[in-house]
Amino acid sequence: MTTKNTKKEQRTRRRARIRSKVSGTAEVPRLSVFKSNKSISVQLINDQTGTTLVAGTTAKIAKGTQTEKALALGEQLAKEAQSKKIEKVVFDRGGYIFAGLVKAVAEGARKGGLIF
Repeated sequence: MTTKNTKKEQRTRRRARIRSKVSGTAEVPRLSVFKSNKSISVQLINDQTGTTLVAGTTAKIAKGTQTEKALALGEQLAKEAQSKKIEKVVFDRGGYIFAGLVKAVAEGARKGGLIF
């Protein structure tokens, strides 16, 4: 008997598989991406203490397409991270496929100066 998994269940499994391998520290925090239907949220997280170091969302960016907003969000996050002397991060795509908006956030962060 085969069971069909929903998209949400598949994403949850991928997310768990990724999180078993990816962890953030104070020196190298985890850049976590979350997509909702309307916006994208990103955070730099220190998993050792369970604290968020820097966070941002596309809901606060006014103009542009979703992809342009995601790119700007990545750049904005990188600037805030550099002001807190964070240069290296570990990228956590959160179970999403590395394409489209997730890729735009990553490119923006790299363009802003983060290394991963």
